[in-house]
Amino acid sequence: MTVLPIRITGDPVLHRVADPVLAFDEELARLVDDMFETMEAAPGVGLAAPQIGLAKRLFVYDWTDAEGVRTRGVAANPELWISPPPVGVPDDDEEEGCLSIPGERFALKRAERALLKAQDVTGEHYELEASGWLARILQHEFDHLNGILYADRLDAFGTKGVQKAIKRNKWGVEGLSWMPGVDNLED
Repeated sequence: MTVLPIRITGDPVLHRVADPVLAFDEELARLVDDMFETMEAAPGVGLAAPQIGLAKRLFVYDWTDAEGVRTRGVAANPELWISPPPVGVPDDDEEEGCLSIPGERFALKRAERALLKAQDVTGEHYELEASGWLARILQHEFDHLNGILYADRLDAFGTKGVQKAIKRNKWGVEGLSWMPGVDNLED
């Protein structure tokens, strides 16, 4: 398995709709293994193929809830249904980060529940009902497949903060990436 560089906001692959996964083969299995390795090295709880420079409708996730229940999976060609997002100003406990905007965290309202329909690494169809942080993770990763970063969904306060971070770090241009386990960055 190989740890791969993670693209930083501004790279075009992060800002376009990804293409469907067509082949469920050894190459895809290796890619998924590399994505898990990269996500764990970052560290993160999800990673979408566009974040490693591939415009594929594919993401991986790994979350352990407060009760110790671990949910780990692969979502190829996913569909996602969500409950209506709550209205109002996000609380501090709704902060999320993104490996493509490393080291920054901003509060964002997300739907409390989600239903994921996807294919696993072998092409087998499955469904996953999620709530709380797992639902948030699925929404975040699904957005990546549609060219949306969580920064695109922030309120005015969050937008101003992320714009300052992008300017301060000289992000927002094509070709920037960081290497988990090498570069001293956090999600």
